Amino acid sequence: MNIPLLLFLTLSVPVALAQPRPTARQLAWQQRETTAFLHFTVNTFTDKEWGDGTENPAVFNPAKLDARQWVRALKAGGFKMAILTAKHHDGFCLWPSKMTDHSVKNSPYKGGKGDIVREVADACREYGLKFGVYLSPWDRHEPRYGTAAYNDYYKAQLRELLTNYGPIAEVWFDGAKGENAKDMTYDFAGYWAMVRQLQPDAVMFSDAGPDVRWVGNEKGNAGETCWSTIDTTGLAPGKADAAYLNRGDANGTVWLPAETDVSIRPGWFYHASEDGKVRSPKNLVNLYYESVGRNSLLLLNIPPNREGLLANSDVVSIREFRRILDETFRTNLVSNNPKQTDGKLFTYSVLTPGKSLEIALKNEVEFDRISLQENIADGQQIIDGKVEYWDGKTWQLIKPFTTVGYKRLLRFPAVRSSMIRVTITNAKGPVELAEVGVYKASAGE
Repeated sequence: MNIPLLLFLTLSVPVALAQPRPTARQLAWQQRETTAFLHFTVNTFTDKEWGDGTENPAVFNPAKLDARQWVRALKAGGFKMAILTAKHHDGFCLWPSKMTDHSVKNSPYKGGKGDIVREVADACREYGLKFGVYLSPWDRHEPRYGTAAYNDYYKAQLRELLTNYGPIAEVWFDGAKGENAKDMTYDFAGYWAMVRQLQPDAVMFSDAGPDVRWVGNEKGNAGETCWSTIDTTGLAPGKADAAYLNRGDANGTVWLPAETDVSIRPGWFYHASEDGKVRSPKNLVNLYYESVGRNSLLLLNIPPNREGLLANSDVVSIREFRRILDETFRTNLVSNNPKQTDGKLFTYSVLTPGKSLEIALKNEVEFDRISLQENIADGQQIIDGKVEYWDGKTWQLIKPFTTVGYKRLLRFPAVRSSMIRVTITNAKGPVELAEVGVYKASAGE
């Protein structure tokens, strides 16, 4: 039997299993790094975290509401997107939904003519931020909740948000609901299909996707080891293993990066009693290292107050947070290296386990921060590795690390050197090391 040589060679070479990779929308999402949550509803006025749906719309009256103030503050804090709680569990809508009277149209705000979703969407466009919406599936006000008809109600509201407010960059599907809530089978497949149809560039969040997963806690930290891949078998919104979501799965078959949601205050909604408990800039910087610096995205909640403004304490904290980060990461001490210092994931050096990359610094300098990035457009490969510095005679260990993915930030006591070495000790496949940064931390850290 004569087998063509080309066919023989094809049959003889083992075929590597395809590695999960991000979609264009997932890749763009992760590169934003920091996103803001805006929790705002009747709860702001009743001093609750979870409303029960019986609130009178008359309580909702943010007399000084200024969405432009919100977004200006977020931009100064370096946030690339704002996600608004268009409807929380209480069922109150921040837009004049045609599906219910439980909304701003029956509140004193602007004489019932207000539309806070529109105001925030317009402010985001004005200042160059992406805009996202949170639409709670659990609705404690709507009588249809718990019946099949509720899915139609929810989809109608979702359609209003997806078709009347311009581009939507993220849609947040919260899986939370109370233990005594009515049984309800959500048509998530139908919800997600609608988003794909009407806002194809939007990423969707739930506990387990379809685009972005929960990090497994509300403390602000991704796992020290954090894979962008998981196995979604048996997972669903409201049904997930928090520890598994926190670390991901090296053998996961689905690319589903983690979003780290946390509030700047103890609660998610504004409470005057928490004005003295706002996270400090230094605390926020630490959250950045433990989220973005561990291959996640930081989603920080900054809730507007009863006047309809972001509190000055919160505004000052996020502004100083960004100043510290900018000061730390402004100057990369690595000598000009086109593959590792151009800010582009698609230029990289290929490393295999055991192979090291020596990187010269601009001169002998003191440093205490290192940033590493993989070209995640081609997947996530690094299992673990180490960085060392040259002391003039030999290589000295700075720190070992596990997963890198989009970004790994390393903090360590300051050292002086003119050269570092990155070694991949274990990987799933050839590593595309795209970026290496060496920095001296701001005194504010």
